Amino acid sequence: MRAMVLTAPHQPMQLQELPDPRPGSGQVLIEVSACGVCRTDLHIVDGELTEPKLPLILGHQIVGTIRELGAGAARFKPGDRVGVPWLGWTDGSCEFCRRGLENLCLRARFTGYQIDGGYAGYAVADERFCFALPASYPDTAVAPLLCAGLIGYRALLLAGDAPRLGLYGFGAAAHIVAQVARHRGQRVFAFTSPGDTQTQAFARTLGAEWAGDSLTLPPEELDAALIFAPVGALVPAALRALAPAGVVVCAGIHMSDIPSFPYELLWKERQVRSVANLTRRDGEEFLQVAPQVPVQTEVRTYALEDANAALEDLRHGRFRGAAVILAGARADQHSPDEKV
Repeated sequence: MRAMVLTAPHQPMQLQELPDPRPGSGQVLIEVSACGVCRTDLHIVDGELTEPKLPLILGHQIVGTIRELGAGAARFKPGDRVGVPWLGWTDGSCEFCRRGLENLCLRARFTGYQIDGGYAGYAVADERFCFALPASYPDTAVAPLLCAGLIGYRALLLAGDAPRLGLYGFGAAAHIVAQVARHRGQRVFAFTSPGDTQTQAFARTLGAEWAGDSLTLPPEELDAALIFAPVGALVPAALRALAPAGVVVCAGIHMSDIPSFPYELLWKERQVRSVANLTRRDGEEFLQVAPQVPVQTEVRTYALEDANAALEDLRHGRFRGAAVILAGARADQHSPDEKV
């Protein structure tokens, strides 16, 4: 199979021909059709997440078709379409797994980090951590739901029923969360990089009633803020925008250092909390909710061999919505920007 392989941090991935993987016990072999691009992939390439297996195939928003079952695998059958998320394996026995917090498993392994991911023609996955996908979504449209959607959904749940919701960093996750929040009856306020009027206009098309610069105050106080941009300075900025009893949810796996801030910003029972990974229950719930909204994803597609360009475009904000890698297909067979 063809695969984009990372051999060392701070280096571009290399297109290689590798033997097709084989499924082990309880695993499935998936022919990959699409794989979403995530900012976490950048954090791995940039060495900010320090424990990848190397060499490594990135990609943890995998969509594909099951081609072979490993010994004992019985949840799916060959020909089924499935999705594979970031959480790729848990031990099921540690203190957190026993408490229903498998996202905090002490020995968890993650797709596209410690397990080879979807920037390839084939991938192997634990069948327990695969999702059946809504039939109404084509492959490119459903791929961003598997991380941008799932992590965004978990962050939204941790924010509670906040009537006024701020979204800091309006990329792949926020453009999905905004639609779910509006479906729930929440008012959405979008925060972008200073001067990014194009993204602000995009946010308004998805139901944001106000959009502005991330370091400015919105026209009224927020009840909750979700931070998707990996910028620690946004934490005190979001606290300044919060009403009493409000909550700031940091939704990224990596963030730059949070600067010191006066206790006054946290007082009146404001909270700061983080989201770590996802649970299978999050995935099952969200993949039922998304078609009901219905969530529409805006994607830019890239050929497998152009995965490095996709990461650089993500780094520099050169597209809106989400990027998706097409395994075994040329990106020029598709519209570069699809709303599906």
